[in-house]
Amino acid sequence: MSEIILITGGCRSGKSAFAVKLARALTLPTAFIATCVPGSDEEMWARVAAHRANRPPDWRLVEEGYDLESAVATVLEPVLLLDCVPTLIGNLLLSGDADAVIASAVAKLGQSLCRCAARFALVVTAEVGDGLVPDSALGRRFRDLVGAANQFLAAEASSVYDLVDGLAIECKSRAETPVSIAARLNSLIGTHP
Repeated sequence: MSEIILITGGCRSGKSAFAVKLARALTLPTAFIATCVPGSDEEMWARVAAHRANRPPDWRLVEEGYDLESAVATVLEPVLLLDCVPTLIGNLLLSGDADAVIASAVAKLGQSLCRCAARFALVVTAEVGDGLVPDSALGRRFRDLVGAANQFLAAEASSVYDLVDGLAIECKSRAETPVSIAARLNSLIGTHP
């Protein structure tokens, strides 16, 4: 069973660089699953090239933008690095998939990560809900689907790190429920429901 480590944060917060550094520090054979499908976008191809240059050449690269359940099943290396969940969701949205189909793909991804051969599954995602409400229906669907995917994957993960300005803040160890927070607050004032 794989230990899932979810790495999130805002755009350009250092998520991918942190994930690569973490995988390098593990000093184990690594499979890198890239979800980007740049198409004819030259600027995106330049970004892909920069990301490739930052990865060790001995890592096995799996480029798959749609069927991550199958891609994860091919991983036999002790470390899997998946970059990134929002790009997968964007690919599925733009291919015309319904929200229920996308939610199912995320659930299958979570299941495949849990049962994959890798000892550590480093999963990069993004926090897309901190900004303004998108002004288009597609933007709102994307935000909502990524938010739901992040919540699902965070629940499955053993560790969650939020990247802020290149700094990793551990979230999972401090994650609380409304009930646990209320119990702690009630204990401070001496009332118990």
